[in-house]
Amino acid sequence: MSGAREPLAPGAAIAPGYEVLGHISRGRRLDVYDAWSEERGSRCVVKALRPERAGEARARELLACEGDLLERLSHPHLVRGYETRLEPAPLIVIETLPGQTLSHLIEVEQAELSPTDLARLGVQLASVVRYLHRNGVLHLDLKPSNVVVESGRARLIDLSVARPPGPAPPGVGTWCYLSPEQARGGELDAAADVWGLGAILFEAATGEPAFEDLEVVEREPDEPDARAPETDTWISDDGDAGPYPQLSERAPAVADLRPLPPALGELIDACLDPDPDLRPSLESLLAGLEVAGEIPAAERRWGRSASREPEIRVL
Repeated sequence: MSGAREPLAPGAAIAPGYEVLGHISRGRRLDVYDAWSEERGSRCVVKALRPERAGEARARELLACEGDLLERLSHPHLVRGYETRLEPAPLIVIETLPGQTLSHLIEVEQAELSPTDLARLGVQLASVVRYLHRNGVLHLDLKPSNVVVESGRARLIDLSVARPPGPAPPGVGTWCYLSPEQARGGELDAAADVWGLGAILFEAATGEPAFEDLEVVEREPDEPDARAPETDTWISDDGDAGPYPQLSERAPAVADLRPLPPALGELIDACLDPDPDLRPSLESLLAGLEVAGEIPAAERRWGRSASREPEIRVL
């Protein structure tokens, strides 16, 4: 990007009361920092607009929207937002989560969840997605790297592309985790996030994404997809084009890659049905996971009352 500036170095003040401990990542719009909060006396995560984009009204609006959602919404399986600042530079402050991302556990540590733990993971994530929907927003970027797991609890992060149900441009989300309707563009509803949950559970079960991961152009949440007109293709940074496979083929059956209790595999497969009308509702998914994953009856909350929340025991 023309005029790009380097991220802040450790020791720099990113805002009054916040000292940079390290730079975590850089996207097209944001820098993410590990920071120290003087007020709280603890570490936190700061998402800040890149300096060369700090004056862009739309970029500021998107960051403020994410900050508002994270401060307003509260759920045991959702990361907490502490505050949003627009001056002197736009940023949001988020809690630091212990643990590892689910993508790290799958790819690096090659963790293999038992069928029951897989169902527990699904119940925890489906419960927070259901909460988001009841508060009027779709997540639309459900993927293993947006899940942090620690001491048996999964936490969902990153509401940067969250939006109300309704029309959306093509390609909102992450390429290989897009539901067909996200890839295509148009009306989005709860079924798009059910697809995302299915994609997470598929990868947690098999160690592989349901569709091949490719390096593609990062876009703004409201920016039109970088696709050739009237075609179902992505365009990479190198200019290479290829099809969105989820628009022309179905994800493999989980049972083709790993033996699971048939009911559990079929439920994950149903989440990845190309037709959103044929995917399960979140309520039926929650109840179905408890039964299909053979979660002990005393832990079940959705099909019947329970004494405690199911934990992912091996993570």
